[in-house]
Order: sequence, then structure tokens, then C-alpha cells
Amino acid sequence: MTTVTSLPPGGHLDALAKIVLNNLENQHDWTGAKVHAQENLPRPIIYGLPPTLLYVHPDEQIDIIKAEKDRSERVPQPPELEWVLPVHLAERLSPAQFVQVFDALETIPPGGAPRDGAEDTDDEDAQWKQWRGAKRGKRLLLATVQDDSTVTYYFIHDGLVKPRQN
Repeated sequence: MTTVTSLPPGGHLDALAKIVLNNLENQHDWTGAKVHAQENLPRPIIYGLPPTLLYVHPDEQIDIIKAEKDRSERVPQPPELEWVLPVHLAERLSPAQFVQVFDALETIPPGGAPRDGAEDTDDEDAQWKQWRGAKRGKRLLLATVQDDSTVTYYFIHDGLVKPRQN
């Protein structure tokens, strides 16, 4: 069920948020998706929990492979709450507008503290954990809505991020 809290009535931003919420919950199986509206945000932002981990930092990926080789078992990779910024394809957002959004957001959405059992306490200082939870950099999914209600998602990071190597 979609939960929309404290949105101004009407307007295209409200409609974009509803389209993206519907897409996340019904097409991508996100849980707990909510609209996060606060005074210092220029527009509504969505947050929720995807069914699987969406992003692995390139350095974290290398450290996970090393840890799995040393441990001879898989490293748990539970999903994390993610921010989602709904925009329309015709909108032109400036870098200053993205900075304003990132400045208003915390690294982790509300309720994003690690769940019991989600972290392996045996290797609390494992190198790969430096990219998890509050230690990760600020990022959000840019949800670009087209006129036919197709939604395309792109990760946007606050600052520079090393590109992936294939």
C-alpha cells in the first residue's frame, strides 16, 4: 500500500511521486516506500527498501571477493534503504538543484539502521563494511518518468565515485 505523507495537494510533483511509488511497489517489489517531504527539500523525495542490494561500490566488490575467498563462504549482502528522486523527462535540473537535494538529505533514509542479524559480528572490522550503512556516501536513484509513465532509474552520487571495471 502506498503511503504519501505531508504532500501539498495537487501539482506535478505530487503526480510524479505517486507514479514512482506505484512503480517501485508494484513493478519492483519495494517495501515500506514512502514520500519524504520536509521544508528544506525543494521537492518530494521517496525512500524505501528494494528486494535486493542495488549498489555495490567498486572497492567494496573487490573486498567482498577477497573476504569470500578467505572465509570460503558468501558474504551477506542484505538490501539497504535507498533515496529516490522523481523527475519528469522534460525537466532540466541544474547541478545546484542536485546539491540542494543532497544537502537536505541524510546518508541513510529514516529507519535505515542495521536490522538484527543483518550484520555479521564476527568480522565487524571487515574492510568491505566501510561502504555499508552510515559509512556509505550519499546517493539516490533518479527516477525519470516519461510521458507514457515508463520509469527509468539511474544512480546519482554526491561527489566523485570511482567507476566500475568490468
